Amino acid sequence: MRATVIHAPGDIRVEDVPDPVVQLPTDAVVRVLRACICGSDLWPYRGEGTTGAGRRIGHEFLGVVEETGAGVSGFAAGDLVVAPFAWSDGVCALCREGVHTSCAEGGIWGQPGSDGGQGEAVRVPHADGTLVKLPADAASDDRLLTALLALSDVMGTGHHAALGAGVRPGATVAVVGDGAVGLCGVLAARRLGAERIIALGRHQARTDIARRFGATDVVAERGDAAVEAVRELTGGQGAHCVIEAVGTEQSMHTSLRIARDGGAVGYVGVPHGSATGIDLGLMFGRNIALRGGVAPARAYLPELLPDVLDGTIDPSPVFDLTVGLEDIAQGYKEMDARTALKVLVTV
Repeated sequence: MRATVIHAPGDIRVEDVPDPVVQLPTDAVVRVLRACICGSDLWPYRGEGTTGAGRRIGHEFLGVVEETGAGVSGFAAGDLVVAPFAWSDGVCALCREGVHTSCAEGGIWGQPGSDGGQGEAVRVPHADGTLVKLPADAASDDRLLTALLALSDVMGTGHHAALGAGVRPGATVAVVGDGAVGLCGVLAARRLGAERIIALGRHQARTDIARRFGATDVVAERGDAAVEAVRELTGGQGAHCVIEAVGTEQSMHTSLRIARDGGAVGYVGVPHGSATGIDLGLMFGRNIALRGGVAPARAYLPELLPDVLDGTIDPSPVFDLTVGLEDIAQGYKEMDARTALKVLVTV
């Protein structure tokens, strides 16, 4: 089969790799219909962290079950399914507590020994605990299929940040970051009943989506100027809830400074760079909570799926460029150059 492989920074290739097969009774093989490129995929592409030459890549996909192991009871060949970005057994204590990304039997697609999501098919370990079945007729609706793909990562991650920030009806929310996760954080905040949502971003195409998703205000400034602008919009108080969706020192520093006393920051921007920007003295003195981390997308799928199916939320606009699998290298170039927000890959 064909799959995406990263060989070095900037070197993405689509190559022939072995077809996935059922190896354990709990496995399933899924033929991929849709995949996408994540902002975190750009880190090895840019040479940040370990590239892992010859490594499969991609962790967001949905598709059709082709084969199941003898121990799989919840799925059969022909089922349309979505996979969260991490597999998990679904039965351990941590999975039962909703922290599927900490499952001792789990992992993330593309790690050594696993298939990446940006390929024609994927072997899914612990299929019963990982996959979520979708209505069969969704396969004929391109927009819906794209919206459902967002549940594999970015929509669940935005929701995780909103929960960590304590978003609730009537709250004022600030969202730091205008990437796909930040925009899904805006959508999640609206879904949870926020009264005011301030999106921090400088790219009009992205802030236009933020407004479409429910943002009431946009702040284009950065650094001290952004803090001043948010505080001016909130009568000098700051936001009750802040979603941090970037992962840099500056974004964390800004997030803490625009939070209202007694408020909370929900962080899902994977930390990168030399420092985190966490000021414990500021947090202590102003009673600011910090919650977040790797989003257990599998835990949120049962809650978010019905709202996508009935149109209550539609995260599909975060995908603004579509490429075929063989052209995925161009998708990486477009996202790296910020000429694309999030690239949808058809397989």
